[in-house]
Amino acid sequence: MTIRRALFVLAVPDLSRSSAFYRDVLGFEIREMGDPGWRMFVRGGCRIMAGECPDALPARQLGDHSYFGYLVVDDADGYYQRVRSAGAEIIKPLTTETWGMREFGLRTVDGHRIMIGQDLKGE
Repeated sequence: MTIRRALFVLAVPDLSRSSAFYRDVLGFEIREMGDPGWRMFVRGGCRIMAGECPDALPARQLGDHSYFGYLVVDDADGYYQRVRSAGAEIIKPLTTETWGMREFGLRTVDGHRIMIGQDLKGE
């Protein structure tokens, strides 16, 4: 058995607001999915399906469970500058870690937390 693709599925309280954040701050393309309550956020090999759930527990209240992904990129420094200058809430500054990753963390407009890292070992 081979896993052919990984997708993230998130509940968001306001789909329009989330779409604007992923497009304007994180640089994702926003795609309609044929259902007005869902959108796909796409950037490179990353796909995030967002469903509008205005009555769901806010992600900020999930504590450690508000982390949903670790995205590996080829230019952590450049992406960090982009999202920081676009107003993203940085929860971990850009750091070179002993395990060989250059990484930072951010919180989305919905309260979900994402780690972004670049593999310095080239794997």
